[in-house]
Amino acid sequence: MRFIYTLGSLFFFLFLFSCSSQSETTAGIGLPDTLRIQSLDTFPIPSSIRALEVLNDSTAWFAGSGGVYGYTEDGGRHWTVDSLLADSVRPHFRSIAVTEEAVFLLSIASPALLYRSEDKGESWQAVYREDHPAVFYDALAFWDDKAGIAMGDPIDGCLSVLLTRDGGRSWRKLPCSQLPPAEEGEAAFAASNSNIALYGHHAWMVSGGKRARVFHTPDRGASWEVFSTPFIEGEQMTGIFSVDFYDEKQGVIFGGDWNRKEMNSRNKAVTKDGGHTWRLVSEGKGPGYRSCVQYIPQSQGKGIMACGIPGISCSVDGGENWSALSTENFYTLRFGESWQTLWLAGDGKIGKMTLE
Repeated sequence: MRFIYTLGSLFFFLFLFSCSSQSETTAGIGLPDTLRIQSLDTFPIPSSIRALEVLNDSTAWFAGSGGVYGYTEDGGRHWTVDSLLADSVRPHFRSIAVTEEAVFLLSIASPALLYRSEDKGESWQAVYREDHPAVFYDALAFWDDKAGIAMGDPIDGCLSVLLTRDGGRSWRKLPCSQLPPAEEGEAAFAASNSNIALYGHHAWMVSGGKRARVFHTPDRGASWEVFSTPFIEGEQMTGIFSVDFYDEKQGVIFGGDWNRKEMNSRNKAVTKDGGHTWRLVSEGKGPGYRSCVQYIPQSQGKGIMACGIPGISCSVDGGENWSALSTENFYTLRFGESWQTLWLAGDGKIGKMTLE
């Protein structure tokens, strides 16, 4: 049953936290040297939410546990919330994508179910199903209204990769012969729907577990290569949890050890050459484990925001130094139209942060 929620603000922080650089690295690039929270409003949602898609400062979609999904078009004052039922089972969603034509939801575990809606979730069509017992999809993204990609844990020796070229009406799974082989114990984390980063025709996908690597395609999935990183790896819950690219050269990866969330070494790195090589930053300082990282718009790659458990962290010098913006726990984050509006999602809540 579909509900319209009218929600008030539960939390409000005014100028309590700031993100500062130790040099004037952000001067003249549209981002102040110090970022402050003007407000952080959270809205209760009946789901644990790791999938968030933001269209602008006012419009955001989410999907979460229990088949729950929804959206706001007025900055969070009102939410339309509904849920999907598949063969008497509530699918758990950790991936969402929104194009001009449709909204897409992708479930984890078997059977993997990918849904498409052209009417804002009033009706849904199942456009892909996979019943392999090891199937587990982690992220979903679109280059444009026609071309999209989803990725998941390895099956038969390679990461699971789905491609569409017709606006998500049909999907094709790449054979392992077209992908770099996965290594023993290598997988991915469905932590924030940010295992995939897109820019131009490029896509980067990240892994964790026994290996922490970056998979790259320069041509929308036609060809692939894989790069090693200096990240922590070797255990089931170690590795890269999130990736973002500011342009085709500048990228950032974040993660760590989920079982030792305070550990703040070998858990964040940047690239200046499109992912071929990675350099660890802020070693032994700054935040530990984070499940999602995103570049701040209009920052020339200097501004970076990360969230997880515990808290929200910010850098305004390309990841060299970090400050705590908030102690609120969130799984994932996305920016609106500018750096001043940030949307976040977590366990039973969505947050909207305004920066100055």
